[in-house]
Amino acid sequence: MIGRAESIARHPHLSQERTPGWVRVDLHLHTMWSGDATTTPEELRQAVLDSGIDVVCITDHGTINGAVELASELGCRVVVGQEVRSTEGEIIGLFLDRRLQFGMKPAEVVDAIRAQGGLVYVPHPFDPLRHCLAAATLEELASSGALDAVEVLNAKTSLAHLNQQASDFACRHGLAAGAGSDAHEPSALGAAYVEMPDFDGPQSFLSSLRLGRIVGHHYDAPRAWRPRVVPSTRAL
Repeated sequence: MIGRAESIARHPHLSQERTPGWVRVDLHLHTMWSGDATTTPEELRQAVLDSGIDVVCITDHGTINGAVELASELGCRVVVGQEVRSTEGEIIGLFLDRRLQFGMKPAEVVDAIRAQGGLVYVPHPFDPLRHCLAAATLEELASSGALDAVEVLNAKTSLAHLNQQASDFACRHGLAAGAGSDAHEPSALGAAYVEMPDFDGPQSFLSSLRLGRIVGHHYDAPRAWRPRVVPSTRAL
């Protein structure tokens, strides 16, 4: 378990003064419900305290169960999300109340998110080492108005030019810019986030995100695997 001092040593930007009335939002992180992440509820609670992050978007693979269960337990606000594998790459839905199905076409994923009143967020859009959307599909979705925001700083993306490419894409298409740690273990929480005006609901979140400030750096610590009981990932 890391403490506040160690968290700041790893992510010095966490010690910066806050803009009054603004919140720090990590838009992309995982818990042990994802299967490929190690972070337990207890570890996440401590990481939230140590990082000073105000809002976490829990975007587990294939399930919203962890986000729903932890929403009232973390000592910070939780946006319920899911990172879903479409037929052409990964898409994140934010402000969800139902699980997104695996293996849909990208347009079907967008429709399923919109049907819940959620936001469509594209993670690590140009990182070839990740399950990013195909370039042609990304352009098509953006041109058709299907996207709300793009991740322009993913802390696990090691090559800065890939994040810059995402930032240029967001600017070109008039999309909101997001940032997230993509944390799969607790020490990564807060490695990247957006400082933005406080919000109330999906559309307020999107408006605030457009005014936000991207903060963070590359951080991809190895995951310390250990025995643990993984809860069900089936739909609630």
